[in-house]
Amino acid sequence: MQMKKIMILGGNPETAVLVNTALSMGYYTIVVDMGHGSPAKKNASESYDIDVFEVDKVVALARERKVDAVLVGVADILVKPYREICEKLGVHCYATEKAVEAFSSKDGFKRYCMEHDIQDIPGIYLHASSPIEKPEGLDYPLMIKPVDSGGGVGMKICRDDADYRDSVREALKHSKKGVVLVERYMDCDDMAAYYTFRNGIPYLSATYDRITQKQGDASPVGIGAIYPSRHQQTFEKNIHPKLSRFFQSLGIQSGVLNLQFFVEDDEFYAYDPGFRLQGEAPHIHLAHINGFDHREMLIEFAFTGEFGSDDFPEKNDPGFQGKSACTYWVLLKAGEIASIQGLDTIKMDESVVFVMQRFQQGDVVQPEWVGTERQVFARIYIEADSIGEINAKITDFNDRLKIEDTRGENMIISHLHPFEEKEYS
Repeated sequence: MQMKKIMILGGNPETAVLVNTALSMGYYTIVVDMGHGSPAKKNASESYDIDVFEVDKVVALARERKVDAVLVGVADILVKPYREICEKLGVHCYATEKAVEAFSSKDGFKRYCMEHDIQDIPGIYLHASSPIEKPEGLDYPLMIKPVDSGGGVGMKICRDDADYRDSVREALKHSKKGVVLVERYMDCDDMAAYYTFRNGIPYLSATYDRITQKQGDASPVGIGAIYPSRHQQTFEKNIHPKLSRFFQSLGIQSGVLNLQFFVEDDEFYAYDPGFRLQGEAPHIHLAHINGFDHREMLIEFAFTGEFGSDDFPEKNDPGFQGKSACTYWVLLKAGEIASIQGLDTIKMDESVVFVMQRFQQGDVVQPEWVGTERQVFARIYIEADSIGEINAKITDFNDRLKIEDTRGENMIISHLHPFEEKEYS
């Protein structure tokens, strides 16, 4: 019997895991990505070096290869062309037109938040033709972001007028739209809410607190996450009902969405939506603790239009059945990796359910990757019955893991610190 074919859009290491999942389910995988030799192509049945934004080329290839289904990988920027490709091919797509407008660019998200009374970060847009002037009512430091890039690319904190002008010009280089967002720099708690949409109903599936690492004035990069968030109860009471009405107005029937929030004095400031699988990968903890796997669900949806099984509502528990979970990120300085010690032992630890390793010995971390998620060496997924047990593992792994460059110098930027247990009781 001929294997059914799924075309997966994108090539990063996180998308490679999605490709491997499809292969394990017995599907023939075709990866399309402009990067020659990108990680998602390594195990794919076939791969092609085509820019996903060249929609007609991708559609022609899909027809030529008799593709049965299409799915976007772990890349915000590709959700829009994903929808266009699916529409032209007449295959199942979870992304509605309104959802793409709302979640696939920072300017669209800001506009929809205003329409639905959801607080976002105070800020303004600057176009390529706009005068580069500091906005009235916003004081330094400010965060500069291209409206249509992700992973921290083109983002920077600026602290004076000269820095502001340079930062805006640099951010514009990373925006296909030629638009940047200038926002108040938020120095407060950082959390995220992860949703599952099934049959038009938005289910809160997980919340987590994000721990980030500041590196000069580059955008802070995640260094860890703890589940559930200590803000979950307040979020469910005050924010979830508003978001549910917002989501329903977009006509979303199926899919997954990650929304990040800064929290200051119990006020939630929404930012950075991701209408696709995440680099943080909450789905790993959900699969292991609650028993449903978003990767498998999305792949099956691409073929059938059905997202998950009828017992999903019973399995969905954002409280993680009383357990605690943690993602331990490892960020590297620029340089060539000469040695990695302790990782194999960590992988065998009974509390570790998965390790997403992005670099190997001999790989080089480029200087321009520092301050973006491209500097992430690995994400280690830890689960335990309590925060105390999570903290013990963090301390142990900090002692074990050592990564050095060719000069024998430490490449790890900083280790994740244990969490305050009383805040998560």
